[in-house]
Amino acid sequence: MKVFRVQYTVKSDFVEENKTNTAAVMRELRALNNNDLRYAQYLHEDGKTFMHLVHYNTSEAENVLPALPVFKHFRARLNGQFEIEPKTDTFALVHSSAPIF
Repeated sequence: MKVFRVQYTVKSDFVEENKTNTAAVMRELRALNNNDLRYAQYLHEDGKTFMHLVHYNTSEAENVLPALPVFKHFRARLNGQFEIEPKTDTFALVHSSAPIF
C-alpha cells in the first residue's frame, strides 16, 4: 500500500473554491466506490494550508484519480493560486488502529 501526502498553502481568496473543487472530486470518488482508493483532505488551523492524504491499495488504483475529469479541473484551477507550492511525500503504511481497506 502506498500513501501520498500533498501539502500546500493557497491564497486566502482561493480557499473556498479549493474546498468546493475538492468536494466535487470526493463526490466522484464516492460514486465510483473503488475500495482500493481512500482520499481525504484536511485544512490547517491557519485556514489556507491544505493537506491531502491518498491511500492506494493497488497499483491500478493509482491511475484512478489522475484520470478523472473532475480531478483535472481541480488541478487546473489550483495552478497559480499558491502562497506555498505543493510538497509531496510518499509513505508505506506500517500500522493502523482501524482497517484502511
